Amino acid sequence: MSNPNEQKLQKSLTPTLLWGLGVGYVISGMYFGWNLGLEKGGTFGMAVATFFVIILYVTFSLSYAELACAIPQAGGAFDYANRALGKKWGFLAGMAQNIEFLFAPPAIAVGIGAYFNAVFPQLSILGVAIGAYLVFTLLNILGTKLASAFELIITILAVLGLIIFWYFTFPKFEAKNLLTNNLPNGWSGAFAALPFAIWFFLGIEGLANVAEESNNPQKDITWGFGSAMATLVVLCVLTFITAVGINGWESIVYKADGSVTDSPLPMAMSKIMSDTSGVYQLIVGIGTCGLIASFHGLVLAAGRATFEFGRVGNAPKFMGNVHPKFKTPANALLLNMVFGIVALLSNSTADIIILSAFGALTMYIFSMVSLLVLRKKEPKLKRPFQVPFYPVSPIIALVIASVALVALIVYNFNLSLVFFGILLGSYVLAKFFNADLS
Repeated sequence: MSNPNEQKLQKSLTPTLLWGLGVGYVISGMYFGWNLGLEKGGTFGMAVATFFVIILYVTFSLSYAELACAIPQAGGAFDYANRALGKKWGFLAGMAQNIEFLFAPPAIAVGIGAYFNAVFPQLSILGVAIGAYLVFTLLNILGTKLASAFELIITILAVLGLIIFWYFTFPKFEAKNLLTNNLPNGWSGAFAALPFAIWFFLGIEGLANVAEESNNPQKDITWGFGSAMATLVVLCVLTFITAVGINGWESIVYKADGSVTDSPLPMAMSKIMSDTSGVYQLIVGIGTCGLIASFHGLVLAAGRATFEFGRVGNAPKFMGNVHPKFKTPANALLLNMVFGIVALLSNSTADIIILSAFGALTMYIFSMVSLLVLRKKEPKLKRPFQVPFYPVSPIIALVIASVALVALIVYNFNLSLVFFGILLGSYVLAKFFNADLS
């Protein structure tokens, strides 16, 4: 018998809205961030990193869909690891997920500010980024159906923007530009480029966090993961080839003053047309929609992950409360906004992306281990969708994620100390405040 006082989220998500969320969570990765990997690996190094990351995400998303359908809870990886591995490991998996979802939106907010600044130089990048947090946190508080409908509209616009970008850049594409200085740091650059290749797809797992709010989670989540991942692979490959193929990778990484850009597609467009042309302005405008789609979607997913932590007592209880009128995790959303604005003040997009990638890879590892354990531990658990080619698919995802995590530690050792410090420090704090982690 259900508890009438239990904090429950409203069911309102359809398969089409889930596709919009899945693509929307990620599509900003096509518009900015990935180009920073070119500085590390060049065209070939980044291409190799992206190839293995695509394999990782295809195998992972199919495996994660099985977990999401079998255990449709807002906590995502936290709930899966909690059930498979126990409360201690569940907490760590959930914190890794929280770190991913808390650090990704500030990085995207900087991208939103950079795209606005490209058209309106008088606007402050930081000011626009903070404004984005205020507006989209409010939108998420007002209701999941409203938020997801908005997400669908701007996601479609963002995909259209990429299609327009390809239309104008393909005629100017030259294969020789893919070969220019294509491996500046040797093959080791491919490992250094991994977090930025991951940025192409980081966030799709947020679909699992809204499983509790879908009308038919056992059926719809599978469709959402599959259709969104197929769409994203196509977007990734075409955007990578066309953007680099116009004038080489350096032209979409470095500005005239030698600094690194957060708006690579406008940089690519500026090589073939004036930055005052209507098409250029259109691409930048629609590109902003892509960034907004991911920012808004990840704010939504982060709210659910933080909410679940509060609901089960791993964080202050007020974070696990649902707004009485809108049935959304308002307290969690507001707390995440404050954290995100503080992170924005660090003024380091690359470092924020890398910290988010640390959280993502750690969460992927926990999730794949949870899947393998649950198949043995609970063979009779109802699984409306089962990952194809089990156990090969989750093992491939587990191996690639583990290798990528080691590479991240090697190439970003100081940031790894920050990440693991947050992870272990939060565990100690939770124990201190009597969270049940036995």
